[in-house]
Amino acid sequence: AIRSATVHAAALLNEDGKLGRIGEGAYADLVLVRGNPLEDIGLLSGQAGEGLVWVMKEGRLLVGAA
Repeated sequence: AIRSATVHAAALLNEDGKLGRIGEGAYADLVLVRGNPLEDIGLLSGQAGEGLVWVMKEGRLLVGAA
């Protein structure tokens, strides 16, 4: 599910170099969660302070502490 929402979606949109990866030239949309979302996908639906630690969009911190 995570790869479908990131890597595979980027390929469908012809944005392989910008979306679905972490690296130079990418958009830098990231989330940090407490735990392993591969073991508990519910971590990605939580609120800040629960499983969700912070959200970064286009390299800017939107939610959480720096």
